[in-house]
Amino acid sequence: MVAALTWVITEIGMGFYNIFHALTHPMSWLDWSDKEALMRFIYYGASKELFFAVFDIFLVVTVIGLIFPRFMWGCVRVLEGFANTVGRTAAWIGLLMVFQQVMIVFLQSIFRVGEITIAPFGFGFTQSVGWFSEELKLYNAIIVALCVTYAFVQGSHVRVDLVYAVVRHRVKKVVDMFGALFFMVPAAVLTWLYAWNFLWRSLITPKVSASDTLDGLLRKSKIVKWNVETIGFSPNGFNGYFLFKVLMVAFCALVLLQAVAFFYRSYREFVEGQESENKYLDKDTLGEGEEAYEGTL
Repeated sequence: MVAALTWVITEIGMGFYNIFHALTHPMSWLDWSDKEALMRFIYYGASKELFFAVFDIFLVVTVIGLIFPRFMWGCVRVLEGFANTVGRTAAWIGLLMVFQQVMIVFLQSIFRVGEITIAPFGFGFTQSVGWFSEELKLYNAIIVALCVTYAFVQGSHVRVDLVYAVVRHRVKKVVDMFGALFFMVPAAVLTWLYAWNFLWRSLITPKVSASDTLDGLLRKSKIVKWNVETIGFSPNGFNGYFLFKVLMVAFCALVLLQAVAFFYRSYREFVEGQESENKYLDKDTLGEGEEAYEGTL
């Protein structure tokens, strides 16, 4: 027990050092023309060093927020505003998806066209109709991955409130804080660890894995090269499936940020009482008289 506690305290302390070192030596992990810098970026992107660096930032921001409540509310508004902005922007993909599906049906089934060329700015992009048809999966993935925290802020996720709905306000806030820290954060972190290496395995060769050490990756840097996978599930089908892996990483980052925002909001609403519930919450509205349908997206 003592050894575990000592390890945690040591890693928290090293987290501050790693943040300082990363900020003062940015080219050691951002200059991807240097293959060793690329491998450092890959290694630290799913490492305990990054976890404790992020944890240290969370601790500092939380302590400041405990001292200055307005600062914590500011963090909530910024994080929720970011989630809303990303989600509202990505939601327009749904309209594009409908237009593209209609176009595919007409061109393939009625006019028997085999290829589609898109050249809005004079630069032609030609692919088979099957390619555009399979690309619709990417649009679905964008909506799911980038609108998840937007839907959470708007209260559009399905909830089972057998116990939650009947307890008092402050009990609800305790449940929310516990859920944010012990359900949302671990789920996001674990998914990130798998998604990060899963992404880079489709971008470079030789392949990387979670078991690789930093020294091992630095040795691989001598032979590393970009090798973006462009294999489709069908001949002439959509071949940008590495984009799904990018979306997985983005999904984890958004959920992690929203977990922090939800924890801060729940804490402030716990302290300030029921009158502060939904304070500063930027929720979409369908207009007067449509309240019964709001939150059912």
